[in-house]
Amino acid sequence: MSATQISAKDVGELRARTGAGMMDCKKALEEANGDMSAAVDVLRKKGIAKADKRADRAASEGQIVIWTSPDATVSAMIELNCETDFVGRNDEFVALSKQIAEHLGQDAAVDGLVAVGSEGAYLSTPWAFDKSQTVGDIVKAASAKTGEKVELRRIARFHSAGVVGSYLHFNGKAGVIAEVAGGNGEPAKELGKHVSEHIAAGVPVVAIAVDKTGVSEEFLAKEREIFVAQAVESGKPQAIAEKMVEGRIAKLLSEVTLVGQPWVRDDKQTIGDLVASTAKAAGQPLAVKRFVRFKMGES
Repeated sequence: MSATQISAKDVGELRARTGAGMMDCKKALEEANGDMSAAVDVLRKKGIAKADKRADRAASEGQIVIWTSPDATVSAMIELNCETDFVGRNDEFVALSKQIAEHLGQDAAVDGLVAVGSEGAYLSTPWAFDKSQTVGDIVKAASAKTGEKVELRRIARFHSAGVVGSYLHFNGKAGVIAEVAGGNGEPAKELGKHVSEHIAAGVPVVAIAVDKTGVSEEFLAKEREIFVAQAVESGKPQAIAEKMVEGRIAKLLSEVTLVGQPWVRDDKQTIGDLVASTAKAAGQPLAVKRFVRFKMGES
C-alpha cells in the first residue's frame, strides 16, 4: 500500500488505538504498508505509543449471558450477536440468549473456549430442548424472526471439581467465568466471584493469563523486541538496551498476569495475595486455574 492509499479513517483508527498524533500515525501506517497491527508496533518501538488500547473490534450488539449450575461446579457463557441494540435488548432475544446458555451448560462435551461464528462446527450440535433441531437451526430462526443477522459468536464452558465463579455486567455487555480449584465451599465461591469481578473490570489492564506460565513465548518475544527498540530509540547502546529488557519484562508480567495485578477492590493487595489469604483462612489449597472474559465487540 502506498502513502496515497492511507485513508483518513485508517489514521483515525490508529490514533484511537494508540493515542499518538495524526502525523505520527500516518507515517507509521506508511512504514507498515498499511498493516494496522504492524503500525501499532512501529509507534511503540519509537516510544510514541505505550500500548494498543484495544483489541480488534467487531461492530456488534446482542447479549452476553452466563448460566451456572446450582452447586457452582459448572458455568457456561455465550455471546449472541445481532445488528442493533433495539433487537439486543428485546425480551425474546434476551430469553433466547439465556436458553442457549442453559443448553451449553448441559453440554458436557464442551470444556473451555470455543469460537463459533456463522460456520462453526458447534452449530450442528442437537438442541438440548428439541433434539430434532440443531443450535444452528435455533440461531437461523432468530435471524428470520428479527430480520437481522443473528450469530452465536463464541461460547465457553468450565466444569470443575472445585467451583466456577462468574460475573456478568448489568447491561449484558461483559462477562467472566473463572475456575477456582482446591475447594468447593463458600470461601472458594466467594473467591471465584471476586476474581471474576476483577477480571471483568480490566484494571489496570485486562489480564491475559493467570500467571507467567500461561503467557506465550511469542508474546514475550514481541515485547522484548519492542522494549529493545524503545531503549535504542532513546539513545541507549544495543548491548545496554538488551540488558535492560528483563527488568521491563518482569514488570510487564506483573501487569498482564492475574495474580500480579492489584485487586480492583483493594489495591494494597494483589489478586495473588487475595488467593493466598483466602486459601489460608479456609485451610484449603485454593488456586485460580483458568478464566475466560467476553466483552461485546472485542475479540
